[in-house]
Amino acid sequence: MEKRKTPRNNFDSRTRLKEIISVLSKREIVKGITPEKLRLIIEDLGPTFVKLGQIMSMRQDVLPAEYCRELTKLRADVAPMSYEEVQDVIEQQYGRTLASVFKHFDPVPLGSASIAQAHSAMLKNGTEVVVKVQRPGIHDTMAMDIALLKRASGVLKLASGTGNVLDFRAILDEMWFVAQQEMDFMIEAQNADEFYELNKDVVYITCPRILHEFTTSKVLVMEYVEGIELDEQERLAELGYDLKEIAVKLADNYVKQIIDDAFFHADPHPGNIRIRDGKIVWLDLGMMGRLTARDQALFKKAVKAVAEGDVSELKNVLLALGVHTGKINHAKLYTDIDDMLTRYGTMEVGSMDVGVLMEELVLLARSNQIAMPKGVTMLCRGIITVEGVLCQLDPNINMVEIMANRMSSEFLQDFDPMDELKANAKILAYSSKKALGIPGQISDILKMAIKGQSKLNLELTGSEEPLAAIDRMINKIVVCIITAALLIGSSLICTTNMQPKILGIPALGIFGFIAALVLSVWLVVATRKKR
Repeated sequence: MEKRKTPRNNFDSRTRLKEIISVLSKREIVKGITPEKLRLIIEDLGPTFVKLGQIMSMRQDVLPAEYCRELTKLRADVAPMSYEEVQDVIEQQYGRTLASVFKHFDPVPLGSASIAQAHSAMLKNGTEVVVKVQRPGIHDTMAMDIALLKRASGVLKLASGTGNVLDFRAILDEMWFVAQQEMDFMIEAQNADEFYELNKDVVYITCPRILHEFTTSKVLVMEYVEGIELDEQERLAELGYDLKEIAVKLADNYVKQIIDDAFFHADPHPGNIRIRDGKIVWLDLGMMGRLTARDQALFKKAVKAVAEGDVSELKNVLLALGVHTGKINHAKLYTDIDDMLTRYGTMEVGSMDVGVLMEELVLLARSNQIAMPKGVTMLCRGIITVEGVLCQLDPNINMVEIMANRMSSEFLQDFDPMDELKANAKILAYSSKKALGIPGQISDILKMAIKGQSKLNLELTGSEEPLAAIDRMINKIVVCIITAALLIGSSLICTTNMQPKILGIPALGIFGFIAALVLSVWLVVATRKKR
């Protein structure tokens, strides 16, 4: 039975807060923050913040692109747990000794990350396995750090470019949700099973099988994969592997994960991909992205709209896909999309970078008060990461072409001439019916115009900002007039013998001067802030 842990008390929170303040002071955060400084601060704050930073690196819709790129450099390896800690966690989870479960257990970890570390081991029946053990107390530590961050969420706005419209508490809630998913190894086990089933018919793709009878929420046991990492290119070449073939198969499978399965690896860096017996083995399935059927269909429409240069269709997709965080300036949104597609319209398909294209779309949406759903932002970061891996294997490979080919073949498979004919016939009948009513509508409009009953609704697009600026200017003028009136009125009152008095001066006059001073300071501060 698992031992109950004593909950962290206020002293722990205060101690942790002091540690955080000490790190911020050492890095001189009061002098401003740069992408590199933010990364160094996160590394100094320990495993919890490293994991949060890794998740934040996928949120280029809420952080400036340069910050996201820098956060991708966060160290994957952290200081390992001691063998005694690992043993305690396993024995608490199993309710029996480690030696009664494993014939051999390597005390030296294969790798150590922010949430867990992995060890090679052998079961009693001789099966070689990898045991992933969660750090003790990591859930409580992360929960406390998240709570402290929420209290001090205003500090995060120091990062230039984030603005005042971001809800950092909502961002922290999302990151905490993702981290909790990774801390429950039963979810990772389910992800591995689902991924295996979706790719079992692909002869060159697999993932480690999970041994469910030995897996708990804090201990994950999977088959041992003795493969070669993708960044060991010289070794792969020595063993006769064709790097270009690996790149094509890897890209095609990742496109399949997105287009067909809507269930994709969200962290496809080289350390999570191995080559074993001619197969690509995907590891670490704790962070997986998932697209809803609606988002998947909209993503396909977006790819098609970009390929055809259809501004209106891409605009409709962005509006349908995202969440509106403010009033949409449709003219500006249309112009921004048109400018972007014009740039890409002159490029060859083979020279397009789908990761950069998606990143531009997300940033374009953000600048137009549209927030993308979590699945889309994870997909964007995943594509950028996998494109970097593909570039190392074969600089000439391009995911746009592979994605377009898969979507074209999918379209041909789903194409039914009779269904298309029926759909077009319905559209023609509907259009004909509407066309027959046009003369009558024109006649009604002319009659209303003759009688003086017609009205014209006019909307000046883009007029909101100038009108708001004028409104703010008028408000400041009104405050100036009130301030002047208070000064003049208070001066007149001070010349009278009005009671009560403070230090021989009428109290009402003093209060008037104080109110005028406060309004004057507010005006000066507001003016300088605007500049």
